[in-house]
Amino acid sequence: MVLDATGNPQTILLLGGTSEIALAIAERYLRNAHARVVLADVPGHPRKDAAMAQMTAAGAKAVDWIDFDALDTENHPKVIDAAFAQGDVDVAVVAFGLLGDAEELWKNQRKAVQIAGINYTAAVSVGVLLGEKMRAQGSGRIIAMSSAAGERVRRSNFVYGSTKAGLDGFYLGLGEALREYGVGVLVIRPGQVRTTTTIEHWKATGAKEAPFTVDKEEVAEMAVTASNKGKDLIWAPGTFRYVMMVLRHIPRPIFRKLPI
Repeated sequence: MVLDATGNPQTILLLGGTSEIALAIAERYLRNAHARVVLADVPGHPRKDAAMAQMTAAGAKAVDWIDFDALDTENHPKVIDAAFAQGDVDVAVVAFGLLGDAEELWKNQRKAVQIAGINYTAAVSVGVLLGEKMRAQGSGRIIAMSSAAGERVRRSNFVYGSTKAGLDGFYLGLGEALREYGVGVLVIRPGQVRTTTTIEHWKATGAKEAPFTVDKEEVAEMAVTASNKGKDLIWAPGTFRYVMMVLRHIPRPIFRKLPI
């Protein structure tokens, strides 16, 4: 990576530039790095100004915005070109996505296709483009936000879970493909994370906070630490890995009866 004199990134790209988790990761980097931050998200996003102000307050030396529509894959090359226009990007965080109403998704073809397009197809699209750019520059780190929901897809949210399973597999494979070029990929599998979006979702659906729920700042700390160490996969929290290790091997007839 093109690092500063103290080994910190000089440019950070957030694809999903208003994502609270992505912004928390950038804030964590900015504790030690006087970096430029590029935010890419939906044109006219209502949280655009707040996100840019948050990065400025966190110490970014510059904050740029790029309009990014995940479903407009034809325009993705222009988005990534714009992000790299001023030079190398040291860290790119892929953190956009939709959760949706789990029961509606498997009954509504349009919305199922939409969430698959955003959570998986668009993630593959930008992943290929980021890989191309970082392979050419001979350095870089991609941090991809997956989910524990993709580890073993459950009946309760199988459309969403299937998109995360696909994203997860793609970015783990991308990391292997890019390793020889000096580019690293970190996949993060959080359980539930406390953000404004998830809290509003819980209120709207009457759902309760699940065990092992973590704060976005905790995920950010784990992401930056793991990325700096060159890791390719982490769970948030780390103990969730062992829970899923057990769940992964439970026979399906028993698994379907579990209250998850």
